[in-house]
Amino acid sequence: MKIFAPDYYKNFKCSAGSCRHSCCIGWEIDIDPKTAALYKNVPGEFGKKLLENIDFSEDCASFRLCENERCPFLNEKNLCEIYINLGKDALSQICDDHPRFRNFFESRTEIGLGLCCEEAAKLVLEKESKTKIIEIGEDGVPCSDDDCEKKFFALRERIFDLLQNREKNISERISDVLRIFCMNFPETDFAKLAEIFLGLERLDEKWTEILENIKENPAPAEIPDETAAEQLLCYYIFRHFSADYPEESLRFAVLAFYLTEKAAEQVGIFEAARLFSSEIEYSDENKEIILDYIFDGEVF
Repeated sequence: MKIFAPDYYKNFKCSAGSCRHSCCIGWEIDIDPKTAALYKNVPGEFGKKLLENIDFSEDCASFRLCENERCPFLNEKNLCEIYINLGKDALSQICDDHPRFRNFFESRTEIGLGLCCEEAAKLVLEKESKTKIIEIGEDGVPCSDDDCEKKFFALRERIFDLLQNREKNISERISDVLRIFCMNFPETDFAKLAEIFLGLERLDEKWTEILENIKENPAPAEIPDETAAEQLLCYYIFRHFSADYPEESLRFAVLAFYLTEKAAEQVGIFEAARLFSSEIEYSDENKEIILDYIFDGEVF
């Protein structure tokens, strides 16, 4: 099966110890069965440390987080001791993959970079040229042609073209996309949105503070950097636009865009995108709740 990705994908490089928001802090870190079996058989003192700091009692093994929810193998320089002692091939799948995400189709697999990673956010949002989805390889898995998927990819390409039409401002571009589905431009009720998002599970107090400020000051979002806004929109479309429920997933992408831009007024676009991604995109439960509101017609 062919693998597709945004054209910036292969430029990603983890910033490791210099990252200000390490993915090894504050996240539950599961270990896939193959890697868990490997860790059980590492000899010596490091093998002993692995056994002491992994919970094997559940169906899926996981690291026992330390104080401040740090991975026990994240050293004082914010570098991974497993990588240092055993090499890249010994990382669990989630550690090796992050911040990558995958969307699976009958005819292809698509892979992208989640904005919860500050390095990925910088790579995406600082991109000046228009984003393209390109073929980057194959995984050897059999695939099948699907006419419905071909139509979906053609529709998404049309959406990309409209969103990247730099002769118009961002609001006009979004309106052009919405007209494909006979949808009107949304009147975003930021006070209501903030109230809904405050009702979700939250990881970072900064996100709570941002939402509370939006609730108190719900004026329309300002968009000072239209190139970054374009990249953000294309990212949300690539990640979330779905052939199974195209109108609702488009609404989700537009809602995510406007809430991120509104949050950016307080913390800047990179941090706003990182927080939205961490709080919503990496929580299936939170995303499903927002989609339920959209399906019920309660937001946009």
